[in-house]
Amino acid sequence: MALNKENILIVDDDIKILELLARRLKEFNYHVFKAISVKEALFILKDTSIDLLITDIQMPEVDGIQLLKYAKEHYPNMPKLVVTGYPSVGGALEVLKSGAMDYLTKPFTKEELKMAVERALEKRQEHQGAIISVPSPIQQPAFKEMVGDSTAFGQVLTIVDRVKDNKATVLIQGESGTGKELVARAIHYSGKYSKGPFIAVNCGAIPENLQEAELFGYIKGAFTGADQNRNGFFQAASGGTLFLDEIGNACLDVQAKLLRALQEKEITKVGSRTSEKVDLRVVAATNMDLSEEIKKKSFREDLYYRLTVVEIKVPPLRERKSDIPLLVDRFLQKYGMEYRDRLLRMDSEALKILERYSWPGNIRELENVVQRAVIMADGPIGVKDLPDFLKYEIEFPEEELMPLRDMERQYIKRVLLYAEGNKTKAAKILKISRKTLRDKLD
Repeated sequence: MALNKENILIVDDDIKILELLARRLKEFNYHVFKAISVKEALFILKDTSIDLLITDIQMPEVDGIQLLKYAKEHYPNMPKLVVTGYPSVGGALEVLKSGAMDYLTKPFTKEELKMAVERALEKRQEHQGAIISVPSPIQQPAFKEMVGDSTAFGQVLTIVDRVKDNKATVLIQGESGTGKELVARAIHYSGKYSKGPFIAVNCGAIPENLQEAELFGYIKGAFTGADQNRNGFFQAASGGTLFLDEIGNACLDVQAKLLRALQEKEITKVGSRTSEKVDLRVVAATNMDLSEEIKKKSFREDLYYRLTVVEIKVPPLRERKSDIPLLVDRFLQKYGMEYRDRLLRMDSEALKILERYSWPGNIRELENVVQRAVIMADGPIGVKDLPDFLKYEIEFPEEELMPLRDMERQYIKRVLLYAEGNKTKAAKILKISRKTLRDKLD
């Protein structure tokens, strides 16, 4: 049977449910996109033409209701279908008010799902009329979120273009806040494998004793609490891209299993003696110096060489300052429309201050500053709308010579302001120990 033209996005933080829904919808001959969080779903919605959104409600960080409200505002002609294991009359009303067309309570039958999907797509066709669908980003020559025209950034884009249409393993290196995940998404969504899922996993956020089970899955009885078989992130990313962020935080036991997965293209669930083949691309990222971690025996050298089939080094913002005006325009557009329903501009004096600053927090810090300025500004954004630590630049420009001790004191103050007083985070940015930072503060 030929594949239907409809693209369906399913959003659920439970990988088991996500895989079940995907399997059912593929049986009904639909194109399926999967997201394990609202954040992941928003990226897919921005970069792909979706015909139907199916989402869970109860999810960590941002729930499905917020996703429905966003989709209702930005994609009013796209039907929305909700599946949830927490039914209630009040919940149903809130879901329908948020723009959903239908409401399915888990567990539901295969036939109930099929009928709900068909009803939703029929409604879409009724209301679509002469609306022309937005072309998929797969057909677009560039990844629209990648902003910059500097030489350093151009080298990154060149490598992205080279690897987008193959499944070579890629290691992305760069400081925190430089946009490593954005580069990984560009590799996935701008290439021919973009129809498959993009699954992002923060290795540093998974406790060591759970890393293997989360990545490779487990079978019933493998450990206390394993009351059923469950797939891991490798299976969830089948046919697409698995992005392993903060790969340097993977424990040594998991590193050995990652090496086997990359070499043999197969994984073994926790508690199982049977391996299973996997077909996906792995992109990893780190802000660590892995060569130093290898010397300390905390990272496997053989895994490092397996990951660096292709290596991308994302430059810090201080090395691509000519991109700052472009990035500022991008963030002004994003937050101006979000907070003020209009485009804002920044005056030249404020922009010069941004171009002069060293940006230890890189693009993430710049985005936070612009977002704050949009909120604080009454009209065009000027120096008065910038944080105090940036205004300080006016009194002490870069060209002014000063003792090294004073310069160090100023810089530490700026980093602490950026880290909102969090000394552990500040020490990590400064690449010194927390004790050393405490001594300097004393």
